[in-house]
Amino acid sequence: MVTPKKNPAGTGRRAELLATAAEVFAEQGYNATTVRTIADRAGLLAGSLYYHFDSKESMADEILSAFLTDLWQGYQRIEEACLPPRETFEGLVTESFRQMERHRPAVVIYQKEARRLAAQERFRYLSDSQERFQKLWTRTLERGVADGSFRRELDVPVAYRFVRDTVWMAAVWFRPQGRKSAAQIAEQYTSMVLDGIAT
Repeated sequence: MVTPKKNPAGTGRRAELLATAAEVFAEQGYNATTVRTIADRAGLLAGSLYYHFDSKESMADEILSAFLTDLWQGYQRIEEACLPPRETFEGLVTESFRQMERHRPAVVIYQKEARRLAAQERFRYLSDSQERFQKLWTRTLERGVADGSFRRELDVPVAYRFVRDTVWMAAVWFRPQGRKSAAQIAEQYTSMVLDGIAT
């Protein structure tokens, strides 16, 4: 089982620069972003940014690693709780939104760039994480079908893709300081997915 390589969030100026880089990557895309762009946003000369990071690849690596490390620590706590399938499902959705609240720009980067970045050896862990993610959610859905929590005729692969896209694409519009908290949105999502929207 492959996990992200580090948990590099850090403190102080370095953390501020990573937060700035994450916002720029999320807004402009990884390929379109240069070190100079990040430095300008941070109010630095490009050369000064190299004092903290050797490349934009290093910055993206640390941003994505921090997000995935936190995400999998949260998922692991839910797995270890050995809850019934429905409660596990609800927990995974809630944890996903909790991490989105903490790492929204990183989630956007992950959604937009993971497949392209994973072609590089440095970012191979992104593909590993996607496979691990699919196995966890698929296993939860299959347990629910087996014990009667979910419909017997449920197409698990389709359900997995629906849930994956429905939850994570919310990062495009979700704002941590918005009208509803991550927990409130997660509750709405689980209610709609598990109970539907029809009366």
